Amino acid sequence: MIIKIFVINWSLFLLTMTSSVDAYERNKAVPVEKVVYGKIESVRKITETELVRDKSAGWHHFGGAVIGGVIGNQFGDGSGQVAATVLGSLIGASIANNRTSRYKQKTIQLIEMLILTEDKQRVMVVQDIDHNMQFHKNNSVRIVYLVGGSVRVDIVY
Repeated sequence: MIIKIFVINWSLFLLTMTSSVDAYERNKAVPVEKVVYGKIESVRKITETELVRDKSAGWHHFGGAVIGGVIGNQFGDGSGQVAATVLGSLIGASIANNRTSRYKQKTIQLIEMLILTEDKQRVMVVQDIDHNMQFHKNNSVRIVYLVGGSVRVDIVY
């Protein structure tokens, strides 16, 4: 009977899980297309708030289904007990779904830089704030163009 409860609850968990892929991967070596040097003309800090899907919501549903299944298993005999267990799991997952927010608010801090390159072209770059690297007007910087279209700006020391 415990195995049936586990299989039912695990099936419900898999149905409620959602997957998401992060757009930015850290600690990954990426080939460099080119490096351009220049000076910062202006710097602006941007704070952006967005709603992101809660990756732990599936675990909440699974927990609700387990608790509901355990409670439902206390009622009935034979096939009635199996039906009560399934119904309890569904109700538990539904309650967890209604009480759990699917989204979390996430605040992102970005920095926008207008850079005049050595060949007198202006480039606008927006990237994550790195608190160990403070950008200011007239800083000498290098713009690293990565394969795949990503760009990173670093201070030239």
